[in-house]
Amino acid sequence: MKTTILAASMFLSLAGAAHAQSEMTQSVTGSDQDVSGGIVSAEAVTAAQNGWLVVHRTDQEMAPGPVVGYAPIRQGTTNDVAAILQEDVASGDMLMLMVHAEDGGTQTGVFEYTLGATEDGPIRVDGDLVMTVITAQ
Repeated sequence: MKTTILAASMFLSLAGAAHAQSEMTQSVTGSDQDVSGGIVSAEAVTAAQNGWLVVHRTDQEMAPGPVVGYAPIRQGTTNDVAAILQEDVASGDMLMLMVHAEDGGTQTGVFEYTLGATEDGPIRVDGDLVMTVITAQ
C-alpha cells in the first residue's frame, strides 16, 4: 500500500510539473542598448525548457537573419541573460533576441543551430516565435 501511495504521489507531482510547464508564458524582455562592449543582454527570459537565448540580425521585415551571439538559458525565468557577440554590431542595427531549444542536435550543451536548421531550433508558441527586437545603440 505504501508503494502504491508513493507511486501515485510521484505521478501527481510529475503531472503537476508538466502542467505548470505547459501553462508557462514563454517570453523574452529586452530593450535598446549599447553593444559596444561586445555583449547584448535580455532583461529576462522565460522558457519552458533549457535552451538558448539566440541573437539574430534582423531588419524592418522582422525576419530572423544570421546568428551573431547566443547564451544558455534554464527552464523557468532567468534575469539578465548576456550573450557575447561573435561579430561586430553597429549602432542602429536591429537584433532579434529569440528563445531556441536544446534538442535535435548531436551534443547537449553545444549550440548547433545554423539558419534554417532544426538542431537547437527556435521555439514557437501557437505558431509564433518567442522573441523581441531591439536596436543596438
